[in-house]
Formats: sequence, structure tokens, C-alpha cells
Amino acid sequence: MTGPERPVEGERSRGYAREHGDRQRSDRRGGDRFGGDRQRGDRPGADRRGGDRFGGDRRGGPRPARPAVDLPRHVAYEALAAVHRDDAYANLVLPAMLREAGLSGRDAAFATELTYGTLRHTGTLDAIVTDAAGRDVQRIDPPVRDALRLGAYQLLHTRVPAHAAVSSTVDLVRSVGPGATGFANAVLREIAGRDLDAWVAKLAPAEETDPIGRLALAFSHPQWIVRAFAEALGGDLGETTRLLIEDNERPPVHLCARPGLADAVALADEVGGAPGAFSPYAVYLPGGAPGELAAVADGRAHVQDEGSQLVADALAGAPLDGQDGRWLDLCAGPGGKAGLLGALAATRGARLTAVEVAEHRARLVAQATRGLPVTVVNADGRGVGDEPKLPEGHFDRVLVDAPCTGLGSLRRRPESRWRRQPSDLPPLTRLQRELLTAGLRAARPGGLVAYVTCSPHVVETHVTVTEASRRCGFPVDFVDARPLLPAGMPGLGDGPTVQLWPHRHGTDAMFLAVLRRG
Repeated sequence: MTGPERPVEGERSRGYAREHGDRQRSDRRGGDRFGGDRQRGDRPGADRRGGDRFGGDRRGGPRPARPAVDLPRHVAYEALAAVHRDDAYANLVLPAMLREAGLSGRDAAFATELTYGTLRHTGTLDAIVTDAAGRDVQRIDPPVRDALRLGAYQLLHTRVPAHAAVSSTVDLVRSVGPGATGFANAVLREIAGRDLDAWVAKLAPAEETDPIGRLALAFSHPQWIVRAFAEALGGDLGETTRLLIEDNERPPVHLCARPGLADAVALADEVGGAPGAFSPYAVYLPGGAPGELAAVADGRAHVQDEGSQLVADALAGAPLDGQDGRWLDLCAGPGGKAGLLGALAATRGARLTAVEVAEHRARLVAQATRGLPVTVVNADGRGVGDEPKLPEGHFDRVLVDAPCTGLGSLRRRPESRWRRQPSDLPPLTRLQRELLTAGLRAARPGGLVAYVTCSPHVVETHVTVTEASRRCGFPVDFVDARPLLPAGMPGLGDGPTVQLWPHRHGTDAMFLAVLRRG
């Protein structure tokens, strides 16, 4: 699935430093950016010719003229190049590239699989290319490097025949780095000599001496992220392994049927999906482009991970004494949770104030909440008490969906695992504490604040909540969040906070803490 579902967390955090546009750059070259004829490329199991596995003809005779690089592979290459060269986001650039190239059906699915699969497995692929090439992958020219990653992914992770993966990648290198075709052919033949398990056995450190390092190479995650996952899972490396495996799977697309506007069961029938396992609003899509659905176009539903639905619904459903008509979403862009909260507010006679610091993202919130009782405020959420529309002690329910590392959505944002660094944590956690403290100030006495992050990292979750509640200057009580989630939901821990997991719940790794201002 190639459509966007929520912003990359890094983009959300940068909004607090400056207003900005999308970071991907447009292609400024003349001509057909994809090059070559629009023809179907090799597919798994498609080659039935005789000959060796690399395409040699055992019958002899001249080889037929080799066609230009097939379009699905070239689109995948262009998407990888945009991610690595331009710091673009695959979920933003790939759909446009598929449309521009006129790809659909199997061709679009093949290009999408190559793009996302190569991005997910970049760390392991780079280690293998380094060994096969006899030089560090970073010393290989970037266009050739991306082509080799694409070829290695086909060899090690797909049913594409080895000769097709090698020959198509050499063709690609011929078009993007003509002087390196012999080098690329040799490297790919070396990679094809082992399967993935054999490469991992050769390159990964021993489990007895470096279990984190072995998991990192085997399942293509940076070591610091594997270590953070293991810590959040109580040191259970078996469960950490299951999480890493799930992170590398293609996630389903979830719809949110907006309460009062759509019913999840009826929507599932309408779109050919299935009702969600936990959220009363969730619909699982089997495939296709969700943005083209009538229910999404007319505002009855929006694309949103089921975990995001659950944490927003938990805030809306938490017991509250006294008035309950003034709700606040302090970090609202691009508007997914604001859309659900706004729809819930409409059914209960409440009104939501949705705050977003970046002007262009505030416009997205306004678009996402059109027709709902939502007031959008383009301001810094930390300005509670200074901003006239954000008075202190005023709101009954407050959502602080804080910008974070986004480690909980790596299955949807595969490039993020390679962009994030441990050095990102100090400024992010400071921002999180400041926003949560502002959210607590915004709540009235007795009011509720839900702190949410799409990251399981303990410094972004437990440490941030503990520090903000300690420093806010007034009493704060934790509300047990477990009863606020659907009955029978497994693996919610000991409370009072809740951590959702892809491998346990099929959701992004959302963290939820619910606080009551004293």
C-alpha cells in the first residue's frame, strides 16, 4: 500500500523549529524521467527458458538484443534514489511516480514491493554488498549503490529468478552508471552464491557474544533501535525477535469509520474490507488505493492505524466528572486523531480545538476536520496561557500526541529506521516534556490529559511522563488506561500506562498514558 497514513515523526518534530514544506525535491531533468519503453519486466516464475540461472543459453547462438530497463524496476530505483539523494519519503514520492509512469496492477505492486522491501532491508543488504564487493558500500557511487541494493533484494527476498535479477540490475546500472556494469555483474553473482540465511550466518556476530548485533543484522534494524525495543519489552529477546520480524512485514491499511457518519461493518462491506479486531471504528483493507474510496473522499472515513484510533477513543471514553464540552488536540497535524475526536465530539455536543504549529499542516487539519465541530489554531502548543485561544485550566479533555522518533511505525516508514539517530532523542524528549506540561496546564482541575507517542522507547514514554508530571507544579494522578481499551485485548501489561505492539496487536507501537489534573 503506497498511500500516506500519517506523517513521519521526524517531520512532525521539525515543525516546532520552523514551518516547512515537503522535503522531497521535484525531478528537474528533461525528458521521460523513467526512461525506456513501458514494458512488463521479469516476474517471479516468468522465465522458463533453458540455460544457466544467470541467463546463459545452453543451445549456443547469439543472444537476443537486451531490452531497456523495465519500468517497474526503474520506478523502484527512482524512488530509492529520491529517498537517499533527496531525503524524500517513499510514501509520498512513490504514488506520484507510479501515476506518472502509468503503472497499475501487478506492475505497480511489483514496484512497490521492490521499493519498500529494499528500504526495510537496507542495513542487511549493505552488509552483504560490502562483503561481496570487497569494499565498504559507502564507497560505491550512489546510483550504482542503489541499483545493487535493488538487485540484492530481488536475489535474497523474492522469487525473481537469479538470472533475471542479475541481468535486469546490470541493465539498470548500464543506464545510471555505465562504467560499473562489470563490477555490478561480479558483485551480484557473488551475492547469488548464497541464500539469505547463509549470508547472515557468515556476517552476523555470534548470538552468545553479541545477541543485539546478531538481531540487528539478521532483521535489518540499527543496533540502538533493537536495544531500545528489547528494553521496552523487558529484555525478552524472543519477543524482540517477533517484533523485528513484524516490522519487516508489509502492514495492512486501516480505515477509521467516523462515528456518526459511518458504521465500520457497513463500511467494510462497502469497500470489500473487514471490521477491525479491536477499534469499533477500524476497517482493514485488502489492497487498492484508499484515497480513491468514496467514503474517504466524502469524509465518512479516513486512513488511520488502528492503534491511533484506540488511543484517541480511550481519551474520549475515559470517565470524567463535571462539564465535558471543551476538548483540545495540542499537536493536531495532519489531522487523523483530530478527525476522530471531532466526529466523537459532534455526537456528544462537544467542541474540539485543534492546534498545529506549522501553517501548511494546520491547513491539512482544517481539511481533515471539515464539517466537524473543530476550531483549528495555528500556534505552538507550548504557548498555553500566552495564546488567547489556549487559556490555562480551560479544557476538559486534552490530547498530547507528541512528536517523537516514530520507532513505533517503522513497518510503515521503513526509511525512518536508517535516518533516526540516538542524538535525536534529547531535543525530542525535551519537546515532549514541554508539550505535556503545557497540556496539563491547559486541562481544568479534574480534567484528563492523554499523552501519546508512536514510539516504545522508554525515554519517550515512561521517562517523559514521569518527568513532566513531576515538574508541572500541581498534583497529577495516573488513570489506569487498560480499562479504557476494548475488553479482552491481550498483552496490555501491568498498567497504568499501555504500550501497543505490532506483533501483539497488529497496530503501530503506540504508547498511552492518561493523567488527571488534581
